[in-house]
Amino acid sequence: MRQPVLTSVAVLCAACCSLAAQTTTTVSPTTAAEAPTRDTSYIDPQGTAHVTRVVPVPLTLSPEAQRSVSHSEPDQGPPQSLEDRRRSTDAWALRAAAEWSRLCPNQLVNTTMGGVPVRIVTPNNMPATNTDKVLLNIHGGGFNSDSGSYTETIPMAGFTGIKVVAVLYRLAPEFPFPAAVEDSIAVYKELLKTYKPSHIVIYGTSAGAILTGEVAVKIKQLGLPMPAALGIFSGMGDFARAGDSQSLFALRGLSGHLDPPTPGAHDPSYVANTNPKDPVLSPVYADLHGLPPTLFVTSERDMLLSGTANLHRAFLEAGVDARLIVFDGLPHAFWYSSTMPEALEANHMMANFFVSELQR
Repeated sequence: MRQPVLTSVAVLCAACCSLAAQTTTTVSPTTAAEAPTRDTSYIDPQGTAHVTRVVPVPLTLSPEAQRSVSHSEPDQGPPQSLEDRRRSTDAWALRAAAEWSRLCPNQLVNTTMGGVPVRIVTPNNMPATNTDKVLLNIHGGGFNSDSGSYTETIPMAGFTGIKVVAVLYRLAPEFPFPAAVEDSIAVYKELLKTYKPSHIVIYGTSAGAILTGEVAVKIKQLGLPMPAALGIFSGMGDFARAGDSQSLFALRGLSGHLDPPTPGAHDPSYVANTNPKDPVLSPVYADLHGLPPTLFVTSERDMLLSGTANLHRAFLEAGVDARLIVFDGLPHAFWYSSTMPEALEANHMMANFFVSELQR
């Protein structure tokens, strides 16, 4: 078996409700000689933890997953520009679409619904019994790009045998909240003209998972019929308070650049001038009673682990049939991969939940 790789991480963990604002400076990446070789922990008078951990790759992971989490990414900042992010995300998404399509053959059509651009993914050889069912995907990508309208739809269409409609909603910062919610609601209303609400599922990953919760609350506010189920895959529901995992993990888990949290609403380019405790923006402050069965999926090295767990708890407190799956040792949205056994397992779990709920 491949030998475990030691990965070092130095983090600042917020043990109190707020931290003093800190200025990010561009520094050189940490070298092997500078990397910590032992665990340390110091709690300052404000309750902030200054922590170093030396973390081996979990041997419970598949060889493919071990290679993925062993990937080294420089830890210096600042992050890439929005223009570069969108360009690189678009290029990666097209490659991922081709890889997933080899596993899950499909037909792709770009069109509009309710005046909103959408991408429709229809699996090859879709059973006739599934023509009256549809999955509505709200893609991930940090609200400012599209990393999921292929990677979240092609495998789900293939594994469920059901058509998927991806909302290509307006992006921040050009179009902050509630633009993406409004676009998603417009597409949902259009689907209700053709499909029974009990034959519709709404789901998404990352920003799309957050939007799924927001859209569900908006559906309730508008008095529209609820869908059969929701899928919230690595999300959160509180823009006023950052979860603990956001102090611990970057996009790739323990690898890459990470800034200590700062006071105030996080993701200001999406939140803009909205009160961060607005019940649609932050569903933990909403009345969640009556929402449909919901599957939550996250992972142990996910920057949104805390956010997903906290929103799951809020759903449970409201009496919602809410289920949570946490994968060990893996980073944010690992199920985008088409080659990792754990990613295939996660996608099948999501698909099985949707199929089960649509058969009720």
